[in-house]
Amino acid sequence: MAKPLYPSHLLFFLSVVLLCFHHTQQSQSQSQQWQSLVEIQKLLNYPSALSSIKYTRRGRGLCSIEPTPSLTLACYQGNITQLHITGNNEFPPLPSDFSSHSFFASIAQLPSLKVVSLTCLGLWGPIPPTIAQLSSLEILNVSTNYLSGTIPLQISSLRNLQTLILDHNKFTGQVPAWLSSLRVLSVLSLNNNWLNGSLPYSFSSLQTLRVVSLSHNYLSGEVPDLTNLTNLQVLDLEDNYFGPHFPSLPNKLVKLVLRKNKFRLGIQTTLDSSSWFQLQKLDISLNGFVGPFMPSLLSLPSINYLDIGGNKFTGVLFKNMSCNAELAFVNLSSNLLTGELPDCVKKTRISLYTQNCLANEDQDQYPSNMCHNEALAVQIPPSKEEHKRHYAKQVVASSAVGGIVGAIALVGLIFVAVKRSNGNQTTKNPRTRFITDTVSAVNTAKLLSDAKYISETMKMGASLPAYRTFSLEELKEATNNFDDSTLLGEGSDGQVYRGELPDGTLVAIRGMKMRKRHNPQVYTHLIELISKLRHSHLVSALGHCLEFHPDDSSVSRLFLISEFVPNGTLRGCISEAPPGRKLTWAQRIVAAIGVAKGIQFLHTGIVPGVKSINLKIKNVLMDHDLHVKISNYSLALLAENRGMVGTSAASPSPKGSFQARVKHECKNDVHDFGVILLEIILGRPIMFQNEVGVLKDLLEGALSIQQCTRSAQMNH
Repeated sequence: MAKPLYPSHLLFFLSVVLLCFHHTQQSQSQSQQWQSLVEIQKLLNYPSALSSIKYTRRGRGLCSIEPTPSLTLACYQGNITQLHITGNNEFPPLPSDFSSHSFFASIAQLPSLKVVSLTCLGLWGPIPPTIAQLSSLEILNVSTNYLSGTIPLQISSLRNLQTLILDHNKFTGQVPAWLSSLRVLSVLSLNNNWLNGSLPYSFSSLQTLRVVSLSHNYLSGEVPDLTNLTNLQVLDLEDNYFGPHFPSLPNKLVKLVLRKNKFRLGIQTTLDSSSWFQLQKLDISLNGFVGPFMPSLLSLPSINYLDIGGNKFTGVLFKNMSCNAELAFVNLSSNLLTGELPDCVKKTRISLYTQNCLANEDQDQYPSNMCHNEALAVQIPPSKEEHKRHYAKQVVASSAVGGIVGAIALVGLIFVAVKRSNGNQTTKNPRTRFITDTVSAVNTAKLLSDAKYISETMKMGASLPAYRTFSLEELKEATNNFDDSTLLGEGSDGQVYRGELPDGTLVAIRGMKMRKRHNPQVYTHLIELISKLRHSHLVSALGHCLEFHPDDSSVSRLFLISEFVPNGTLRGCISEAPPGRKLTWAQRIVAAIGVAKGIQFLHTGIVPGVKSINLKIKNVLMDHDLHVKISNYSLALLAENRGMVGTSAASPSPKGSFQARVKHECKNDVHDFGVILLEIILGRPIMFQNEVGVLKDLLEGALSIQQCTRSAQMNH
């Protein structure tokens, strides 16, 4: 007969069952976490720096992995709560089929994560909606990658999020208004992206913010009233288009950087020196501030860095003015200051005061009469370079394919291209070609009637809006009446502006002044031809606009509207990018093939083709997926068909038969393509034509040595 179970025995039995159940659950959890980390390792192309994950016996010991500069895990009760992965030279290029959706889906399989830091990994693509599954997340740092698209709405569901760092990526769109729903957010850092528009007014309700850093974007407009952000200590808005009024700010700031914006007014009333007792760094340089300089800024209680350079501050300085004893850096340069430099400024570790009207100073000064108050009316212009945005801000977001075979093919291509172009060693000076007064519309019409379009091209352009005619009023509205803040670049062929259409589409608008007067019919066929040139490796035209002279209705300006490609130039990704952000060999091969396909389409997509396009690496742009897109080819087309704008060409066409001219123009493009290939391989900018031959010889020599070494190894 079985003995009855006493309460103490029953309690012990239940405890053992619960303990076994907990142990089983914990083992299953650790195994799932291990599988997620192994999948992350696979998606990152098995970097050796993460090899410790593989050898933890299916999750056992995950939480005891020793931290390294590349990988740090932290756990609580067996669950991973912190994941830090930082890329370095031990990380190979991401595979060509990398998917940000799959990557973040694997991250989401670790639901207990509170801290996620994924930096310098070369991640590309958008942040997918699965980010919302990390409901416990408190810190998200994905800086120094190539992530793109808008900042996803799903981040707003992360109610515990305290730190959001998205620096050095390719995010576009506006700073989202839903950020105000993150009630415990204290650090917001969105530096070095492609964000545009103004800051939402809801921004001022984020009272928990301590750090706001939005530098190096395309943000504009007035800064909302931030006086309610009583915890704010750091505000960095450098290199945007904010202004013109100085923002209303809380008085506990420690660091304030407004450098290189469009602020001009209100600083004297807003910047009350008696209230800024914690401010250590103040940088308001390269704006357009006017009015009297406030000497009290030199003696703020905590100030150690003051930069007001590149403004139009006026006033008289005296030798006996006082400064904070901790002041280490002062820049008063390029203002309208008179008098004598204070002795306390001279004693600072670094003091800059050139281009004022100060007496008896060693740094360059203007005559005193130039800095009188009436000089403000002269509107001394700052350097145009400070206010221009080049049509290629450095950017990269990539998808990579290829390998050793592609690299060998790339080397072969460059020698075919350069050798073909070196058949004639005489130096060819570029010249500007202009339209003659008479243009044959019949020949252009025949071009259109004979045009052959590759079927693939129509598929590639299907996602783009239909080509149409724009009104001048639409363009003014899209660019805020061609405001300087929308100017992307300027050259001999006109200005390029960034515009935003009513549906939110970003476009590039190139305005070109006509050098000769022609009636609108002269332009019709050429514009129609440009409208048909759509290919995945060309910056496609979306429309045009004609502006007329009021006296005779001839065309005074031609506007070409094209798709906006925000991710920089091929040179910016090859030879001007920092070491950790340059394209890999596989990515360079993809880019080179894309340029070749674009040239091939221009040569063969229509009859007789668009040739001699004066191709430069700075005119090869890159989209979010690292598809290269050739720009400026329409200028060559206008010139080639006796267009109406002055356009530089690679070299003058030789006289003679039609076949000789076509052969010469093809040779120009082959040469230009060879120079681009040379820069892709060597990874350094080629600025002068005479560098090409020298660098080609160096590359040939290096390849010869490498071939000899390989042969010797095979013989042994």
